[in-house]
Amino acid sequence: MWWLLAFGSACLLGGYDSFKKISLKDNAVIPVLLLNTILCAIIFSPWLFKTGFASWEIQKAILGKSALVLSSWMAGYAAMKHLPLTIVGPINATRPVLVLVGAIFLFGEQLNLLQWTGVLLAIVAYTLMRLTGKSEGYQRGNKWIICLILAVILGAASGLYDKYLMSPSYLGLERMQVLSWYSLYQALMMLIVTAFLWWPNRKHTTPFHWSWGIPFISLFLCGADFLYLQALAQPDALIAVVSMIRRGSVLVSFAIGAFILKEKNLKSKSLDILLLFLSMLFLYLGSR
Repeated sequence: MWWLLAFGSACLLGGYDSFKKISLKDNAVIPVLLLNTILCAIIFSPWLFKTGFASWEIQKAILGKSALVLSSWMAGYAAMKHLPLTIVGPINATRPVLVLVGAIFLFGEQLNLLQWTGVLLAIVAYTLMRLTGKSEGYQRGNKWIICLILAVILGAASGLYDKYLMSPSYLGLERMQVLSWYSLYQALMMLIVTAFLWWPNRKHTTPFHWSWGIPFISLFLCGADFLYLQALAQPDALIAVVSMIRRGSVLVSFAIGAFILKEKNLKSKSLDILLLFLSMLFLYLGSR
């Protein structure tokens, strides 16, 4: 069942990326991220009262999760604003490869033949996607590409940390306890970032304007995270495979970028997406 939850999370995550791109068009990054974190904290606030305040040691562990995710988001939002969605999605999808390496060395996870086939296909697809990005003029030294790579690394670290937080073999924290508290901590952190970094310099940066895509960022993200943590809480769940399946969200965001945002070089990107789809299929077959 965990693989089915992971696929559901991937679909919602694709919608999340798409609304994020729409909302950031000609808009200030930090206020959009602030509203996103506040709305997420409000959505999950009922669980704060149900789970209660755990020990300070547990709160510190959740606080570390908040810092990792928020750092990844800040870098990722900046990259999303300036790069095409059909470039961001594929590069962002390299995250599971890092998670896979970490899961093997840190948690001793093992994959079967079908799952390894899916992983290898995904690596080939991600390599071709990076070459496509170069053909559009986005070299590795581009500062927005650097921001995106930083977001990927921090996001992979967060994924591995989730396994440590919620697996019964480690801390074994209740998933909604983690989700509700880390959402609250992120909102508080973003209030501080906005007050000290954006507000004093707001007249010298891109102005903020309201977009109706902003609340949908939070709704799709909360749904994706809920299904993701549900999957990860299953005793037999493999963090490497869950993370890889979630990156299948690129199929959704690619479709949005192609048919709604009318981005370019779609023919060369279609082969990359086909390989990625095949990798998701092998991961599905290997996880049944």
